[in-house]
Amino acid sequence: MGPSDALLFILPAYIANATPVVTGGGKPMDFEMTFIDGRRILGKGKTWRGFFSGILSGTILGLLIWELLEFEEKSITLAILLSLGALVGDCTGSFIKRRLNIERGRPLPLVDQLDFLLGALVFSEIVTDLPIEAIIFLVVITPVIHLGFNVLAYLLGLKNTWY
Repeated sequence: MGPSDALLFILPAYIANATPVVTGGGKPMDFEMTFIDGRRILGKGKTWRGFFSGILSGTILGLLIWELLEFEEKSITLAILLSLGALVGDCTGSFIKRRLNIERGRPLPLVDQLDFLLGALVFSEIVTDLPIEAIIFLVVITPVIHLGFNVLAYLLGLKNTWY
């Protein structure tokens, strides 16, 4: 699997991770509950609307783009797992940031850029075995892509910070 195939493979996760920036809001996933440390479990930025819209958009748009670009590895199960894994990974990153007392919107380098990717890769292992070269490529390129899209979202007024 070459670099372009690796990027096509992970596309549902990228879409799922980006969608809540646009569609989020509503009821928080942690129901405003706190953990044993007294801090919110996930924080107000993780909402059910963002979570489910991310899964839905990652799955549907991922499948559509895979179809249009004739990606051979396409399957609805894989698209769902990549999307779900991305959002579970992102929630895991938020959980870690709350434990470290890092406020919502404040950076935690590498965790912010890789939590969703690692979640997607772990979930995708249920149905596929991605070559190690593709995993390494994605771990290296994703922070660059993530930062680029964050800057774009900031310039479009979708985010309050550029990182």
